[in-house]
Amino acid sequence: MAAHAVATQEKQGLSNGMLGFILFLASEVMFFGGLFAAYFIARSDAREWPPVYLLTPEQVAAGVKLEVEFWLPFIATILLITSSVTIQLGVFSIQRGNRSGLIRWTFISIVLGLVFLVMQVYDYSQLHFGIGDTIYGTTFYTLTGFHGLHVLGGVIFMGIILARSLAGQFTAANHEAVEACSFYWHFVDVVWIALFTTLYIIP
Repeated sequence: MAAHAVATQEKQGLSNGMLGFILFLASEVMFFGGLFAAYFIARSDAREWPPVYLLTPEQVAAGVKLEVEFWLPFIATILLITSSVTIQLGVFSIQRGNRSGLIRWTFISIVLGLVFLVMQVYDYSQLHFGIGDTIYGTTFYTLTGFHGLHVLGGVIFMGIILARSLAGQFTAANHEAVEACSFYWHFVDVVWIALFTTLYIIP
């Protein structure tokens, strides 16, 4: 009977909850795909990029410059990639029944996510253009702003996972929520890599 039950569970595959979460991630992919499409359409329609020629004399006089800093976002990128590794180490830990490892790696991932957000806010404070300064400013802040909200959502998600881990709610056989959280965080990481490449590396 026990062997039959195990075999039945293995045949079930994805649970309805996990399937629903994967569909949610698919909708998020389409959402960011639309934002990227808007950015590249605006870029292709511009005579030069960033479109400095669209700045008004008043904006120029106010010190508006369509320039971004590279190294601070680059360091933030390294931290976010590292957090994707640490959350996966947490998944590996609970798969082996190591709850303390899950707690440790999830906590580290939360800290790295929060540091990323602080660095992003600081980076915003150093920029010399706003969301209303040409289509460049609009697309830049829209893309990075929505991603920042997703990072915040991921940090909250990991915080819930950490709280449940401390309460002993996850085991080697029952940790689907942990894997869902890692999927979401990996998604956030991949989106940022695409954003960083598009906004900071591609001339």
